[in-house]
Amino acid sequence: MTILIVGLVLFFAAHAVPMLPALRGRLIARLGANGHKGLHTLVSAVGLGLMIWGFVLARAAGAPLLWQPPRGLRHLTVLLALPVFPLLLAAFVPGARAIRERVGHPMLTAVILWAAAHLVSVGVASAVAIMAAFFVWGVADRLSLARRTAPRTTPPPAFSRGDATAIVAGLVLWGAFVLRLHLWLIGVAPLG
Repeated sequence: MTILIVGLVLFFAAHAVPMLPALRGRLIARLGANGHKGLHTLVSAVGLGLMIWGFVLARAAGAPLLWQPPRGLRHLTVLLALPVFPLLLAAFVPGARAIRERVGHPMLTAVILWAAAHLVSVGVASAVAIMAAFFVWGVADRLSLARRTAPRTTPPPAFSRGDATAIVAGLVLWGAFVLRLHLWLIGVAPLG
């Protein structure tokens, strides 16, 4: 699991920099905006690659089971993950402003929900390490954003076609993951 842990540390070190505005400012001053973005991208990509490689190695080696979650918790995970894809898509779908402005940061909220949902039903050490790291980082970043962002003074926009697109496409993607994609990509059928 050493490679997995190194990957997590690199990935989240890069993603923690925005939570430290003074450090981020020094990096931009030293490297320039593009240099900072390039370094962030490089460290994140290496971290993600090591994380995936480490997870595969840990799975092949038989990562220790920390606990055996009750089988029924899979259904709770599937339910908790229901808003994940609509929120994730709302961060990128043009015109999904109502969701973005009501939630604040829908992609970050999706990551927190995804990690929390999986922590409920995953007991293997390698998976717990990944989910716990994403959850802790997500909550820390969300709290940091609340401190760094001015409170909203105008009412959020009305729901639009972009918001509906994010919701419908997200629910379709969620269904595809539950029924097929999770098993194909991860090797685990969400409902058993």
